[in-house]
Amino acid sequence: MISYLKGTLAWRGEDRVIVETGGVGYQVFVSPVTLSALPHMSVKEDGISLFGFRSMEELTLFHQLIGVSGVGPKGALALLGVLPASQIRIAIVTEDAAALAKAPGLGKKTAQKIIIDLKDKMKNETLLPEGWEETPQEMTGAGPKTEALEALLALGYSRSEAVRALANLPQEDTESLLKAALKRMLQ
Repeated sequence: MISYLKGTLAWRGEDRVIVETGGVGYQVFVSPVTLSALPHMSVKEDGISLFGFRSMEELTLFHQLIGVSGVGPKGALALLGVLPASQIRIAIVTEDAAALAKAPGLGKKTAQKIIIDLKDKMKNETLLPEGWEETPQEMTGAGPKTEALEALLALGYSRSEAVRALANLPQEDTESLLKAALKRMLQ
């Protein structure tokens, strides 16, 4: 398996790059948000493909996703192109199949399969995004951020959408947090 390529970026496309090293150009498939990174190699009977990632978190999640039956490298890459790795993890733990199904070519059934296969593996990981000031223990209480989260859920927003909207908001009363989160969601 190729762990990394060191060379010159010879060409950049929408979903792939060519890295030239030692006189050979390697085509590396990347997500739309990642145009340079450490590659992952996928070997199939009809060829070898390299996939690039911007962080080890993306690479780790990629490996977890392709371990799910029915999710191939391109499907995992499509999902990483639609949502950041941290939001994919939150969507899996909160069982938000609709968020996962936003990826092109990934249906609701496959999203449910990802949730079933990976939820238990991700339960013990830190899944709160930066800016979420309440700890998981405080989230079980009645803090203002938790109350705002529950209100957004009651309004029909998914858990991952609500968590994203509340992240990085200053710690205020529930009403102010709710107004700020709704304003952020409408932008």
